[in-house]
Amino acid sequence: MSNGQITIDLNCDMGEIPGLFTDGTEAKLMQEISSANIACGAHAGSPESMKALVNLATKYGVAVGAHISYPDRPNFGRRELSMSADEIAEATYSQISLLANVAADFGVRLNHVKPHGALYHAAQNNELVAAAIARAVRRVGKDLILVEQALSPVLSFWSGMGFPNIAEAFADRTYESDGKLRSRDLPQALITDPSLAADQAVRIAREHLVVAHDGTRLRLHAQTICIHSDTPAAVEIARSVRSALRGAGVSVVPCNFDSLV
Repeated sequence: MSNGQITIDLNCDMGEIPGLFTDGTEAKLMQEISSANIACGAHAGSPESMKALVNLATKYGVAVGAHISYPDRPNFGRRELSMSADEIAEATYSQISLLANVAADFGVRLNHVKPHGALYHAAQNNELVAAAIARAVRRVGKDLILVEQALSPVLSFWSGMGFPNIAEAFADRTYESDGKLRSRDLPQALITDPSLAADQAVRIAREHLVVAHDGTRLRLHAQTICIHSDTPAAVEIARSVRSALRGAGVSVVPCNFDSLV
């Protein structure tokens, strides 16, 4: 909240499905969000897709972040790999620095770093993984913001290490009663109805809660809300979410280092 105004960042994972750029989906999403998490080649993405998406982000005033992953394109980064902390640090550094160099060609600095898939979940449960990611981030820039799931202990762990971070919640995913996301292998893991996703986003921003799959009401504080570009009806969801937030008196703005210090 700034000067009495409720604000929230609206982020989207991008560059993961080539067809979503060529059919215009990602360009439409860029017009609704405030931060883009761009795949850096490990689970998806290429130098060409990074350039195209940074260019779009620049056009629409969207903050650029690195969407890092285990190097595992065959499994889309959704399978945890047996890697040492040093290997994870080196792999993630390579991804972040690659996107940072692409962004620099457009006169853009990276704003944040968000793990993807199995790496996102591993960091929540393994301090060695979380610390490895943080080390990689520090090599690129001390003011890069780390993004992780609200209610996860990794956020306080990173804070203790002196790293700026923000808590993330989801408009298009269902929660379990323990605060974790419902597995994609289970029914109703995704929220594909734009009005339901918008309702969830407004509750997160204004009431600091989500209603889990079993009806449990979970208290959480998030500074950013994610919409996945590959969720069915992603554009309609993003438009509905942004409109509902505006109607509820919530401004969509990117989080940045200056706003956290």
